[in-house]
Amino acid sequence: MRLGSQLFGDTSTPEAWANEVLRGGYRSAICPNLDGMSEDIVRAYMRAAEVNDITISEVGAWSNPISTDEAVRREALALCKRRLALADTVGARCCVNIAGSRGEQWDGPHPDNFSDDTFALIVDTVREIIDAVRPTRTFFALETMPWVYPDSADTYLALLQAIDRPAFAVHFDPVNMISSPRIFYKNGDMIRDFFAKLGPYIRNCHAKDIAIASKLTVHLDEVVPGRGALDYRTFLRELNKLDPDTSLIIEHLHSPDEGEEAARYIRSVAGELNIAL
Repeated sequence: MRLGSQLFGDTSTPEAWANEVLRGGYRSAICPNLDGMSEDIVRAYMRAAEVNDITISEVGAWSNPISTDEAVRREALALCKRRLALADTVGARCCVNIAGSRGEQWDGPHPDNFSDDTFALIVDTVREIIDAVRPTRTFFALETMPWVYPDSADTYLALLQAIDRPAFAVHFDPVNMISSPRIFYKNGDMIRDFFAKLGPYIRNCHAKDIAIASKLTVHLDEVVPGRGALDYRTFLRELNKLDPDTSLIIEHLHSPDEGEEAARYIRSVAGELNIAL
């Protein structure tokens, strides 16, 4: 696998971006913001990645294509199509979005998010995005979330089967699937189950961690890798069985120091397991 991280330094030119990735000792990176950039600039970033053996892990298409607001939905669909086309141009591991939400908050909970109608809407939406772009070098994927499909290995598998497009793949964020104490304390089992059912389809993963508080009702908080209870030994072992270019990206950091701490922890676990990053 290839480790990457959220970057804090200068990424305004292809050379600066590549240097920032390499300075952290990373071999993968999220695509920088190339919206509105010329074809020459986009290709310059591609060359910088190729020359420095950096894989582009993902192009984000963060938006709400299942919004009940038709204007918001249309704008999100257009964004997803543009970003998927960009991902195909740069040869990213995937273009990723969440499914969205039926509520006002684009990434928030809503009572209709787990309805059969919403499942069908997600299927139709992903098909429309993929069929409009028809990518040949990348995949469209949905990040796992706690309050909308896909929220488990089984619902992701059901979406794969229902969407039925070769260009639909899997993005795995295990922290986002931990929504109860039962899963929290047995998250290694959840991770193994996910890889057993979806391993061949996984293109990219996010690296975070999670901690549980002792106050009622249930409080689960995202934390920097190494400060929580995510079973990184199981996570890295399973990842290591996949395509060696599968990317693992540290995200949601607040400072360069947190990035260094997270990378140090993940590398220490990988070292104990004799896994190369």
